[in-house]
Amino acid sequence: MSQATKRKHVVKEVLCDFIRPTEKQQVVKVVGSPGNNLHEVVTAGGEQFLVSMPTKFRKNIWIKRGHFVIMDPIEEGDKVRGEISSILYREHIHHLQKLGVWPDGFNQQKEDDRRRGRTEAKEQGEEEEEEGDDSDLFVNTNRTNCHYSESEEDSDDDEEEEEEPDE
Repeated sequence: MSQATKRKHVVKEVLCDFIRPTEKQQVVKVVGSPGNNLHEVVTAGGEQFLVSMPTKFRKNIWIKRGHFVIMDPIEEGDKVRGEISSILYREHIHHLQKLGVWPDGFNQQKEDDRRRGRTEAKEQGEEEEEEGDDSDLFVNTNRTNCHYSESEEDSDDDEEEEEEPDE
């Protein structure tokens, strides 16, 4: 199987398969990536540990901080205590919430994050958008937001410079 064909099947599996975690599997949230295909995760109860990414996902699927994954526990693991079995996107999370198997701890965290965001926005004097949730929009942090405004002093100086050559 070629690399492109393998990638196609892995991506299709991740995006299209709506799975339900088994009794041993656990839904966790990615909080960091120290490297070497390891990811630091936190459970709904607040416990933090490392999980490994299986070979089939490497260089095919990317996981960022804040994503949710389903992990299989590893009994002999001391620092690395699990392996990622599935990556959950928004549709998968909604599916698990409808089934009633989504951990309650993550629902509470999400509400707290929303409230914290609303409070910070009010403190900064920004208006809230009630029409839709824009939390998933990508913001390029590599570019600064510049706001240009012309002052009257700058425009007066330009006019004086233009008038001098006429005299």
